[in-house]
Amino acid sequence: MVTLKGNTIYLRALEPEDLEFIYHIENDESIWEVSNTQTPYSKFLIRQYLENAHQDIYEAKQLRLAICKNETTEAIGLIDLFDFDPKNKRAGVGIIIQNETDRKSGFGKEALGLVINYAFQQLQLHQLFANIGTENTASIALFTTFGFEKIGVKKDWNFANNRFQDEALFQLIKK
Repeated sequence: MVTLKGNTIYLRALEPEDLEFIYHIENDESIWEVSNTQTPYSKFLIRQYLENAHQDIYEAKQLRLAICKNETTEAIGLIDLFDFDPKNKRAGVGIIIQNETDRKSGFGKEALGLVINYAFQQLQLHQLFANIGTENTASIALFTTFGFEKIGVKKDWNFANNRFQDEALFQLIKK
């Protein structure tokens, strides 16, 4: 069986105790651009989401996992499989590390590697995709490290910082 534990981090299911953490991430306007969020989320809505987090990926069509440093239970980020399509054996993948001090420390890379392995081995997916703003060089570098290839650019796709920005579609097909 595939493990979701790496050398420095592990991935776990969301817990009710993650309410404040998710609330802060979802309402952090500085990352709305990468998460395509447009409005704040209430604690009520996030609590409802957490109450339904027990649904498996086949029912919910998504899987959100907390990224935690080994030896702790406190989340430092989130990684998602979304738009899960079992018929066509594909899903989107997205990742966020909350604090800048934890970024560029290898935690995101390790989490993405674990999720790719889980998606291809456990879920038997054929491909993963990621939508990344063309100016988000850190995410582009992360995903291309694992062999994601840019297959197209959606021009003027997202409106952020009072201007339209392009978004690239990256794809990883299981060999």
